[in-house]
Amino acid sequence: MTNTTNTIPDAKQFAQRTVFSILFTISFAHLLNDMLQAVVPSVYPLIKDRFHLTFSQIGLITLTYQLTASLLQPFVGFYTDRKPRPYSLVIGMGFTLLGLLAVSFAGSFVNILLAVSLIGIGSSIFHPESSRVAHLASGGRKGLAQSIFQLGGNAGAAIGPLLAAIIIAPYGQFNIIWFCLGAMLGMTVLAGIAKWYQEQLYLRASNKSKTVSEIYHTLSRKKVLFSLGILMVLIFSKYFYLASMTSYYTFYLIDKFHLSLQQSQIYLFAFLGAVAAGTLLGGALGDRFGRKYIIWISILGVAPFTLMLPYASLFWTGVLSVIIGLIISSAFSAILVYATELVPGKVGLIAGLFFGLAFGMGGLGSAVLGKLADKTSIEYVFKVCAFLPLIGIFTGLLPNLDSQKKS
Repeated sequence: MTNTTNTIPDAKQFAQRTVFSILFTISFAHLLNDMLQAVVPSVYPLIKDRFHLTFSQIGLITLTYQLTASLLQPFVGFYTDRKPRPYSLVIGMGFTLLGLLAVSFAGSFVNILLAVSLIGIGSSIFHPESSRVAHLASGGRKGLAQSIFQLGGNAGAAIGPLLAAIIIAPYGQFNIIWFCLGAMLGMTVLAGIAKWYQEQLYLRASNKSKTVSEIYHTLSRKKVLFSLGILMVLIFSKYFYLASMTSYYTFYLIDKFHLSLQQSQIYLFAFLGAVAAGTLLGGALGDRFGRKYIIWISILGVAPFTLMLPYASLFWTGVLSVIIGLIISSAFSAILVYATELVPGKVGLIAGLFFGLAFGMGGLGSAVLGKLADKTSIEYVFKVCAFLPLIGIFTGLLPNLDSQKKS
């Protein structure tokens, strides 16, 4: 039998090498996960008509999904920081599979709420552990690694509505069942990722004295908590605005420009495609120029375009939505990595907290904006949301971590 100590590479060597094969594989799994989760919002107009729902009820569907996806994530992350569970990735995708099956057969509003809660649980299990996989495979290039991981999610969120327009919109709700094949593929891919993840945990446990230590800063606990609070305010701004786009952009286009459901979903696909591209740029630029500056540009810099959007023609609405998606999406990878540097050694907890907060703000935003749309109009909702990116001015209160770090 081959001696184990001769076959296990040095842990320090692994820590310093970016494992792109794992990054792109976990990114593909993220694509599948978020593609499947994007299916339900993309068929909201169909569900609304079939079950005679109000915009408030549409918002409640999103809120139910986002709450189950958000509330559990910090607890999952906190637990797996102490006791990593590589194969929980497969279990998370299994919950998504069950949720999709339930949505395809749902015959009432209550059944839809129960079904989307299963999809939300799957998301809450998937994101903290998959973020840790990206962190382990980063080789120190944490912004790039997080961007590659996020790119898959955003690409999946863009592809979901397009596939829904082709597979579900012409034929009805039951055809959601075809997306279960994607969940099965995801479980297979994640089983392979889990095996690599488990090997890394064994490798690091066997080479504790050789592993590379985290980079720490000199900030006080009070300053760290204050900075985390600022990041949460920025997440509120970003995801409240994104809720208006992901949940109500198709309704806005149908109402204002009289587009068909399929035509409006093409515009949504273009917006979400721009979000995917901006995500990749944000992490790499953050590694190079500093995360604080990318966060500032991404949140506050998008404000002129969001303020113009409600007054634009159809053509310029499409152009502006792409510009908005490209800019605003570059923030999340930078925010997440910045937060992990504020709280070193707690990748799962921070990923769970910020993914959970992102989902929670998206769900709360969808519910609040749905209620506002019922009382006013979809167009009024977009006029109000246009001011949210101005909150990005608070980025100036964040410390520059590059000048605070020490080994």
